[in-house]
Amino acid sequence: MAESSVDEQPTLGSVGKAAALLTSFTADCRAMGVSELARSAGIPKSTAHRLLAVLVDWGLVARHGTTYSPGPGLTELASLTGSAGHQRLRDRALPHLLDLYEKTQETVHLAVLDGDHILYVEKIFGHNRAQSPSRVGGRVPAACSALGKAMLAFSDRETVERACRQLRPLTPNTIVSPRLLVKELMVVQDQGVAFDRGEAALGLTCVAAPVVGWGGQVLAAVSVSGPSRRFRPTSSVAAVREAAAGVARSVQTVSERRGTAAQTG
Repeated sequence: MAESSVDEQPTLGSVGKAAALLTSFTADCRAMGVSELARSAGIPKSTAHRLLAVLVDWGLVARHGTTYSPGPGLTELASLTGSAGHQRLRDRALPHLLDLYEKTQETVHLAVLDGDHILYVEKIFGHNRAQSPSRVGGRVPAACSALGKAMLAFSDRETVERACRQLRPLTPNTIVSPRLLVKELMVVQDQGVAFDRGEAALGLTCVAAPVVGWGGQVLAAVSVSGPSRRFRPTSSVAAVREAAAGVARSVQTVSERRGTAAQTG
């Protein structure tokens, strides 16, 4: 490892710029040149070049000739972000998510609430998938997604109020009024499903249902999404509800088995 990468004490600005470079990589754009990375991060090319050299030293970025891509160090860090609880949830949910994909042939998501954002735990798609910014381990504001609204509708007042304070427009369709958000969440409570009609990304529409555990506690949410030009989310309402209920049953069954084992152990 180069000494210069550890001898210099980075400023907060340097850390932010390095983070901007790392988050420029996406599932659809895994390899980029320094000029493209600099434009995406909004920093000078010379600064990007210097910071990339440090990130390469640390294994967070890999260099291949004139292009850069995420390095092995990022993979190791990513493995630490998925909690054991999320992994167990994914394992119990996966059969139901696969069934949902088979029924709809559209992109299927599983997510949990993480503050005022949602965290994607699983994503299943096929050859006919729509272009979407979602990715496993990624986050988006809860209030602008069907998954988030499905969970917010069954969350405590403090969680909803926190989401209302963070409303920001991602598209012209995003709800930015706390009053309108609360009104929509009441509809979600009544119907048991939430919709996103181009609120997180233009051209995408989605329907989601909450995974509700004992005592009405919301554990996660399941969704189906597709391009607005051909996907009608109302046609998948029953399938999404069934999948969410199946995930809830699977999670509760495992909890009951563990409780029984603890009592007899």
